[in-house]
Amino acid sequence: MSRWWRAGRADRQDRRRQGKSDPLDAVSAARGAQSGRAAGRPKGRDGAVEAIRALMVAKRSARHERTQTINQARALILTGPDDLRERFAGHSAAELAEAIAALRPRPGDAAAYAIRVALRELGRRVDFLDGQLERLDDLIVPLVTATAPGLLSLYGVGPDTAAMLLVAAGDRPERLRSEAAWAHMCGVAPIPASSGKVRRHRLNPGGNREANHALWRIVITRMSAHPATRAYVERRSKEGLCKKEIIRCLKRYVAREVYHHLPAG
Repeated sequence: MSRWWRAGRADRQDRRRQGKSDPLDAVSAARGAQSGRAAGRPKGRDGAVEAIRALMVAKRSARHERTQTINQARALILTGPDDLRERFAGHSAAELAEAIAALRPRPGDAAAYAIRVALRELGRRVDFLDGQLERLDDLIVPLVTATAPGLLSLYGVGPDTAAMLLVAAGDRPERLRSEAAWAHMCGVAPIPASSGKVRRHRLNPGGNREANHALWRIVITRMSAHPATRAYVERRSKEGLCKKEIIRCLKRYVAREVYHHLPAG
């Protein structure tokens, strides 16, 4: 079988009847490939998008660790001496990190000294992570700009959001047969969730979570500042749609808009 194709996941009926194991999954995948039922193309792992994906993995973990470090510093201050709570009250995350990194603990009371040393080290860790995030951005932004310049021209799409969408599409966007297939992969294609007279819809639970989150970020940004989007929200609200359903509709529209700016295969 060509390495450009993959068999996909195992058949659910086989799993229910026989359970899950690697040999059973391999047999199920082989049968799917032979029958033509499983003929999905992989994203690819040898282009600019793969480079973006690798850098985003490092950036995501650094950003998570930075948030965790700030939260740890705030917890130490909250449970520490009164003078520390008064000194750092009302500081933003960036101000707090800069202030505690500049602490100069003096030996004395063991607990107070240890708390100040810990805060200083946490502040220095935030400073290190900020530098790491800047270095990663210096690599990610040019890659995203060169790969999909039209994507960054859309309202509400920044380098991070564009990178998430590109990673979801992969290095071979031609595998996305249509705009509807892209929307389905992003989890914003309405699919029937119940039968009967009342037809309800829900988001596709099997969609790409990162891409769905990227679309959500674009929609939220537009709902707060984009005149056309605000007018749409107002009109649909008067028609009786709830906020959740309006966001779903907007994500579907944004998915269509994004699809036409993905790099051509």
